[in-house]
Amino acid sequence: MPRPKSTPVFYRVAASLLTTSDKIEVLGENSSGEVECILHFANDEIWVGVGSDHTDRKLETIGVAVSKQMCAKPISKEVWPFADVATHWDALILRSFAQIDGERRLYQEGAVASIRAPQELVRLYAGNDRLPPGTSMFCGTLPALGGIAPASMFEMEIEDPVLRRKLVHRYRIETLPQEE
Repeated sequence: MPRPKSTPVFYRVAASLLTTSDKIEVLGENSSGEVECILHFANDEIWVGVGSDHTDRKLETIGVAVSKQMCAKPISKEVWPFADVATHWDALILRSFAQIDGERRLYQEGAVASIRAPQELVRLYAGNDRLPPGTSMFCGTLPALGGIAPASMFEMEIEDPVLRRKLVHRYRIETLPQEE
């Protein structure tokens, strides 16, 4: 896969791909999830959620933007006001689990401190400190432990060890047959 000319790259996807469902359908066996913090701008405030930038990995070798457009983007129903976590953002922990060959495995884990700060991402994208109303932004992911792999179930969470709480969402991946 070719590297982007610069980072970060802001790939746009249809808002209709965001879902709080506990199930998504994908074409073929070449997709996988990846846990990310999400920023939502609504009611003049930034909200934090957790989501999966589920992506078709086969198509990713051809074009990243189209590969991201091919899959639903599961997100948590619950969100936190960004103001509640802004002062201890770097303490937040992202984690995901994948069910692979019937076994639940830790798939990703790490502090959000290893990802660009949300305020920086918003400034780079919007040119100021505010996202356009109705915008949701995935903030980047962590490496997959043991490499990227398709799964039948994907669980994701963001943990706030300071306020002792978590946002959690899980979803099943149903594979549609791919006729060639």
